[in-house]
Amino acid sequence: MTDKTYTGRVVSNKMDKTVVVAITRHFQHPVYKKTVKKVSKFKAHDEKNECKIGDDVKIIESRPISKDKRWMVLEILNKSARSNEK
Repeated sequence: MTDKTYTGRVVSNKMDKTVVVAITRHFQHPVYKKTVKKVSKFKAHDEKNECKIGDDVKIIESRPISKDKRWMVLEILNKSARSNEK
C-alpha cells in the first residue's frame, strides 16, 4: 500500500517541530458546474524546524505523531522569499 503525498504551502510555523500546510484543490460542482476551490489544512511534523511561512512543501502520510499530526514534511520544494524569525 502506498502512502499519500500532497504538495502544499506552509501557512503557519509557530509551533515547535510542527507546520500547518494548506492544500488547495479545484473541482467542478456536481450540480452548478462551477469551478470551486477547496482548501484543506494539515498539521505536519518538521523535525528540524526548517520550514518558513510561504514555502512550498511535499508532505507524506505517517503514523499518528500527536493528537492532530498525521503527516510529515518530506521535502521543501521552493523556499519563500519572505524571511521569518522562527
